[in-house]
Amino acid sequence: MSGIKIVRQGYHYTIEHFGRFTTVAHPGFNFYMPFFYRVGRRVNMMEQVLDIPGQEIITKDNAMVSTDGVVFFQVLDAAKAAYEVSDLYVAIMQLTTTNLRTVMGSMDLDETLSKRDEINARLLSVVDQATESWGVKITRVEIKDIRPPADIVNAMGRQMKAEREKRAVILEAEGSRASAILRAEGEKQGQILEAEGRREAAFRDAEARERAAEAEAKATQVVSDAIAGGNTQAINYFIAQKYVEAVSQFATSPNAKTILFPVEATQLIGSLGGIGELAKEAFGGGGGSGSGDRKTAASDNATPALRKRSPFESGGSSAQ
Repeated sequence: MSGIKIVRQGYHYTIEHFGRFTTVAHPGFNFYMPFFYRVGRRVNMMEQVLDIPGQEIITKDNAMVSTDGVVFFQVLDAAKAAYEVSDLYVAIMQLTTTNLRTVMGSMDLDETLSKRDEINARLLSVVDQATESWGVKITRVEIKDIRPPADIVNAMGRQMKAEREKRAVILEAEGSRASAILRAEGEKQGQILEAEGRREAAFRDAEARERAAEAEAKATQVVSDAIAGGNTQAINYFIAQKYVEAVSQFATSPNAKTILFPVEATQLIGSLGGIGELAKEAFGGGGGSGSGDRKTAASDNATPALRKRSPFESGGSSAQ
């Protein structure tokens, strides 16, 4: 019965023959000659975790930080793990602690706080390479916590606050700048549209004045042609129109309380009479035109005392 060895799952037993390692007993039923063979070490082959106690580490920029971590490892070769190292757990812990000081001591405080993945990768590479000869595979190294001193934490808090205030001021300045740019663009567009409106209005005004001048020129040409043809009523109409326009300006004066006409009222009536004669001549036709000439001749033969002459009549009539 002492020769029967039952090995549990997840474990390997080393078998020694008079103190010398001979073989490894795998999980299950095993039988070895009693008194000649005995179990040397019971090696756990499952993945295990080893807690690294807190360490005080001085970083590259002379900042003291406290850190701790965990190491995950698995024994691949029970014989090497049992006979190549005296105490496997202590050896892995010391090796990890030493390399943790080396890795974090070569980095600044900001790097140690922001580059944990890099620290874990470097530790994993170094420790796994060192424990390969022990038949152990380091599967993972994790830094649990990094604790800077209280004064450094306060300084970092003030730095973070100042940085956020700086960002806020920058964003506010950028917003004001964008607002000013948009406002200037709006004013620019408004001025452009206003200038275009003034240009269009000036163009329309110039066109209106041009058409008015053309109409005035045509009217003047018609009057000139009438005068050249011997029709004195045309010049009478033209002067009467300007006379009426000049008299109407007196009524539009904002300061005038009393209107003084520089001419007699009968002259204005005579002007209107000249306009009427011109209208009769224009719309009376051929027959009306002859009768109008006879009436004009009769009135010319009338007594000068009973006749009021228009101020727009020709010099010959005034001489009569």
